[in-house]
Amino acid sequence: MYAAVDTESKLLLEVDVFSRRGTDPAAAFLHRLTQNHDVAETVFLVDAGGYLTALSRHDLSGRLDYRIRNHIEKWFQTVTVRIDRFHSFWRDSQSSAKQWLRRFRHHYNHERPNQALDGRTPAEVIQN
Repeated sequence: MYAAVDTESKLLLEVDVFSRRGTDPAAAFLHRLTQNHDVAETVFLVDAGGYLTALSRHDLSGRLDYRIRNHIEKWFQTVTVRIDRFHSFWRDSQSSAKQWLRRFRHHYNHERPNQALDGRTPAEVIQN
């Protein structure tokens, strides 16, 4: 699973799932991200050097920063809690998993109060 989270607003910009990890899936994820969001000046926080290669394919910059990256890890924990309830019984297609992640993204951004944002949603933070 790949995700892009704005560490200040906690807005979940994109999330996607691929059948494998590596530079090519990361580059495909970044391509979609750059199509939907202006991230030209963004510095990406990544967890391994291989993702730096994918970033360079799109003329994006990144760095390894585990301290700041913890915001992203907290988001992955939130998703894991939701997925944990059904992942062992999941027998559906990758496309249905992608659809579920899109719905979860909307819920996370627009409906779910965020404790780190004083009970506001990321969408409310962006609107103000």
